[in-house]
Amino acid sequence: MKPRIEKKIVFKIIGINLTLFLLLVLLIYINKTVFRPTFNENYLAQILTGSFPNFIAAFLISLCAVNPVLIRKPRLGRLIVYLGSLFTMLALILDELESIGASRQYDINDIAGSVLGSLLAILTYEYLNHRQKRKRENKSDEK
Repeated sequence: MKPRIEKKIVFKIIGINLTLFLLLVLLIYINKTVFRPTFNENYLAQILTGSFPNFIAAFLISLCAVNPVLIRKPRLGRLIVYLGSLFTMLALILDELESIGASRQYDINDIAGSVLGSLLAILTYEYLNHRQKRKRENKSDEK
């Protein structure tokens, strides 16, 4: 029999993921309205502000898979995080190649931003997972 998920945990997961989504929208809006117009004279800044939406989308959407894995600790949690990040990255790359969504033109920097964002989400998961394990080990050592 599967263990029942408490409502408190479900609301926590949904709340964190909703916060990540709102943060994504807010950061993309700020980038578009503030940073792009401000830094449009420097070529490097244009690249960074141009690929930022793909980077932050890959990172925050991938964190939406990290969040429940860290809270619920399923048996195949690492696989879930890695596949979630991979699928997010592939969806953003496909969007860039086919111009089916928000992207209007092909830009290799957007692809690089998507890859880096997904990799950063995996690294964030590995760091947080390692930190949780250390805390559990410290608590068991104290007993």
